Amino acid sequence: MPMSKFDTLTAKDVSDKPRESCGIFGICGHQDAAALTYFGLYALQHRGQESAGIAVVRNEGIFAHRGMGLVPDVFDVNHLEELEGSCAIGHVRYSTTGSSILTNAQPFIVRHRQKAYAIGHNGNITNAHLLKEELEEAGSIFQSTMDSEIMLHLFVKNLKHGFEEALVRSVARLEGAFSFVMLTSRGEVIGIRDPHGFRPLCLGKINGSFVLASESCALDLVEAEFVREIEPGEIVIITRDGIRSIHMPAAHRRAFCIFEYIYFARPDSTIDGLNVYLIRKAFGRRLAQEAPVAADFVMPFPDSGTYAAVGYSQESGIPYEIGMIRNHYVGRTFIQPTQSMRDFGVRVKLNPVKELLKGKEIIIIDDSIIRGTTVKTRVKALRSLGVKRVHMRISGPPHRFPCHYGIDFSTRGELIAAGKTEAELCRVLDLDTLHYLSIEGLLEATGVSDASSRFCKACFDGCYPVRFDGEVSKGCLEGP
Repeated sequence: MPMSKFDTLTAKDVSDKPRESCGIFGICGHQDAAALTYFGLYALQHRGQESAGIAVVRNEGIFAHRGMGLVPDVFDVNHLEELEGSCAIGHVRYSTTGSSILTNAQPFIVRHRQKAYAIGHNGNITNAHLLKEELEEAGSIFQSTMDSEIMLHLFVKNLKHGFEEALVRSVARLEGAFSFVMLTSRGEVIGIRDPHGFRPLCLGKINGSFVLASESCALDLVEAEFVREIEPGEIVIITRDGIRSIHMPAAHRRAFCIFEYIYFARPDSTIDGLNVYLIRKAFGRRLAQEAPVAADFVMPFPDSGTYAAVGYSQESGIPYEIGMIRNHYVGRTFIQPTQSMRDFGVRVKLNPVKELLKGKEIIIIDDSIIRGTTVKTRVKALRSLGVKRVHMRISGPPHRFPCHYGIDFSTRGELIAAGKTEAELCRVLDLDTLHYLSIEGLLEATGVSDASSRFCKACFDGCYPVRFDGEVSKGCLEGP
């Protein structure tokens, strides 16, 4: 179908970067719970841009506002004033399981025997369809296509065993990656992290009130003191009287997603004691050691390659320049004037500094190449400006295997590096040289002594720490 004169182009159309599933936030016992949750979600906006929602407890009921779009587009002052209550949870979403529609926006709420429960989820439940079939056969009626809803159905089904036992029994049935925040109409805020600890979740405190957040940057914005990480397999139950923990049986290994450090997490966050900014610089330094090359300067594809590029420059002694200027005012959607401007989406976001680039040999640093479409377009633009040689360095290993734990590349066919050598990728992407950070270099650069058994790196090596339904990629599959 021919395009109209003005067509909407979404952010997903103009970037082949991987996308996370969600960011979650919760607070208990604060008079400004909704407002603090709003700011917490604002800090976590990078984890999901499709929908946002906040749920609060008031008069033993749960009230929520949810909408499609970015946090400031979904909420205004009137919405926050209506969300009165001292306990709240919030959620920003990018869909990995379930469509991008309002029905699937979270927090998701159910009512059962005069009580209400809300939930927000980050991750992907890998045995979701089996559990859903079981629950539907037992009479459950699902209101969404999200795997997150399964947790609430399991929970209310198990309430006959008591509140805490219902949590334990429900979590025990889930496989895969999940960090949850839950809210009850009695005013409890609950944080849950899967036994392998795939996705981050931390605990903070502000004026005596406890806060849960996907990343510490959200605690910083609301001026909450960082207390600790929620442990893998831990369930924390927060009330106005304090906090208590339930620990599920430990998994045989941890499996924190190492791509959080490479790309997902905000650089000002600290996760498991490791500052994201400093780790990304360390990845860049290791890249310079693994793949030195002569060039006039090092430059990032902003903003994802910025911090690794600083590390590469410092280690190599090659000057750091910003050869591409990012337009920070490009929103989630914009207008594409004509069909002939096929690369408009890329150019409206980044524009080259022509006088700096012409005739130069450059090293471009980025954190990943997923589908390769954006890299091709940008390299082509650099060649047309007269760049002499283009060397590319990636601050993570090549993505060769699909992710089943909450990242949006679920098939090998989407991954340009699957089945191709670096030399072949050089030809496809029109690069003079290309080097990905080795898996060994990646792990060593974290400075963690037990890194090989602490992180999930299945998208790089095909070794999946938790089994999943469906056809398994050829690689190593470890038991749960």
